Amino acid sequence: MRRLIENNAVTLFVVVVVLFMIIPIPPQLLDILLVLNLSLSVIILVITMNISEALEFSIFPSLLLITTLFRLGMNVSSTRLILSNGGYAGEVIDAFSQLITAGNVVIGFIIFVIIVLVQLIVITRGAERVAEVAARFTLDAMPGKQMAIDADLNTGIIDEQQARERRAKIQRESDFYGAMDGATKIVKGDSTMSIILTAVNLIGGIVIGMLMGGQDFSTVLQVYSRATVGDGLVSQLPALMISTATGMIVTRSVSEGSLGEDMRTQFLAQPTAITVAGGAMIFLGVLPNTPHVSLFIVGIALAVAGVMLFRRVQAAKEAEEAAAEEVAAEEATEEVPTAADYYKDISNVYSLLTVEPIEMEVGYSLIPLVDERSGGKLINRIVIFRRQYAQEMGFVIPTVRLHDGSMLGTNQYIIYIKGEEVARGEILMDYYLALEPANPVKDIDGIETVEPAYGIPARWILPENKEMAEIYGYTVIDPLSVMLTHLSETIRQHAYELLSRSETIQLVENLKKTSPELVEEVCPGIVSYALLEKVLRNLLMEGVPIRDLGTILETLVDALANTRDPDTLTESVRGALSRTITRQFCENGQLRAITLDGEVERRIVASLTRNERGIYLAMGPELIQPLISQLAENIRKFQELGQNPVLLTSQVIRVYLSRLLSQYFPNLYVLSFTEIVGTVQIQSIGNITMQASDEKRTVGA
Repeated sequence: MRRLIENNAVTLFVVVVVLFMIIPIPPQLLDILLVLNLSLSVIILVITMNISEALEFSIFPSLLLITTLFRLGMNVSSTRLILSNGGYAGEVIDAFSQLITAGNVVIGFIIFVIIVLVQLIVITRGAERVAEVAARFTLDAMPGKQMAIDADLNTGIIDEQQARERRAKIQRESDFYGAMDGATKIVKGDSTMSIILTAVNLIGGIVIGMLMGGQDFSTVLQVYSRATVGDGLVSQLPALMISTATGMIVTRSVSEGSLGEDMRTQFLAQPTAITVAGGAMIFLGVLPNTPHVSLFIVGIALAVAGVMLFRRVQAAKEAEEAAAEEVAAEEATEEVPTAADYYKDISNVYSLLTVEPIEMEVGYSLIPLVDERSGGKLINRIVIFRRQYAQEMGFVIPTVRLHDGSMLGTNQYIIYIKGEEVARGEILMDYYLALEPANPVKDIDGIETVEPAYGIPARWILPENKEMAEIYGYTVIDPLSVMLTHLSETIRQHAYELLSRSETIQLVENLKKTSPELVEEVCPGIVSYALLEKVLRNLLMEGVPIRDLGTILETLVDALANTRDPDTLTESVRGALSRTITRQFCENGQLRAITLDGEVERRIVASLTRNERGIYLAMGPELIQPLISQLAENIRKFQELGQNPVLLTSQVIRVYLSRLLSQYFPNLYVLSFTEIVGTVQIQSIGNITMQASDEKRTVGA
């Protein structure tokens, strides 16, 4: 029961407040509620002055509505008592009336009007405008903040949990300022309502006192005007504090601490301003017909405070400079160790053994593409590529270490995988790279070169020739895209080398979040991490995504009953991933591929040889030469179509044929018929036969 009441306390409070507008309450209870309303407004004002950011008091918009409703309920109750009890509505209203009016109703009424106008015109209108602008700016900034969170997540600066917390905070912040934009309208309406209730109390009291009570006009005006002013002041003082708190919370945008801390720190950091203000007051005090005593007192106090603060700031600065000089002197006196002395410590030698997974070394002219301070966007583009590759392939690329190379040409760059060079290129910063089409309309002037990622003939052209090159059918690429494309393709080709044992374990741990039972059953009891790493490497080596790790593990468990050979296990997994593999190469329900003649396949199967290291192809020149030459001719057809070349074969020889042909055609994909979904229509671009080889042998005989 107690827990039920605690959970619904606010709901019960709101219901009771609404009932106060209908059910009469005695003056004694009204006194307590009015004091409670005043206390609550003070608490809210103090809280808003002691928070460092608005979200620390995120319930404020709802609290503003509740306090406004509570105050209106008290106003309705007090109006009922004033009109029904001959102008008496409790001790609190009567005491406020005596305190503020000091026996003069006109003075009290003027003070009441001033408070209402200050709240309505100054504080409420300003808070409303600030809340509106803050809500709009917060909403406009959301996409940029989300992108910044994604970038930090992709680069590893924060983890997934921290990213979720930041995204939730951004959403809460947007919702808060949106709610505050609407809540300020409530404060504005409350001020308007107080003026209306005051008029109702005064006019209603005059009507009741004269027409029903038979009193004269002066007596009625004196009684009811006092009660009306007292009631208005009792309600408007809490309303003024709530309005001030509203303006305070929407203007706390760049605070680092509470309002008191910020004001003390920032004011005391400007002794010159305080001293100048004191001097200005003293100067005004010297002029004739001015309040000399007041100006001199304030001016001297400010001048003395400013001088004392200036001395304190100067002493702190001198202490910092002295400490910095001592540190510099100590560093200067310390003997700089030589390289020989440094490496006497064996732990320092181990620092030389670190090998980065991916490195990129750039020449001097290419540094602006990398340096973010110079507007370089390479790092951001790498972050985007890492996220896309993870979504596409299910493998997170390690951090790419970028540094300048003093031994490189100014326009050159080198890509390293595990400390060894795997690719290099050269870029002309002030040019565009134009890739030559198969049949250009017209040649374009430029420096002939080769596109580094795909080996396509190209030209470096001047920026003014870019539009003309596009008209002639060239594909024009900016220098940054050329470098990033080369880096991304190099990473794709060597992704299997980047998959380490620790990364394999990390992938399994990530799967445990969604399939804990599968992981606990399979890894590492049935499928060891070493075996799983070999299978995943085989898949990445041929560009097969490993996103569906659950299917891969389930397939391995079933296949392990028959074999433990990684190559055979990989073929089983590829069959299970047939939809994924088909999607990569299928277009509009069709798969264009090169096929093998039945006789060719039989000869390749007959060439399979087993030794202590496993199975390999032992094909003679009479079989390899026609196979390579015919493949080269058919692969050109794929280049004209703008598609990746695909060779279809049986599952028995697929893996061995793929490894053999990768030496001659790195971009050729060898697929088996079991990896293609049955609904796909296969279109043969060419068929590899043994006719050419047979004809040569006949002529020779």
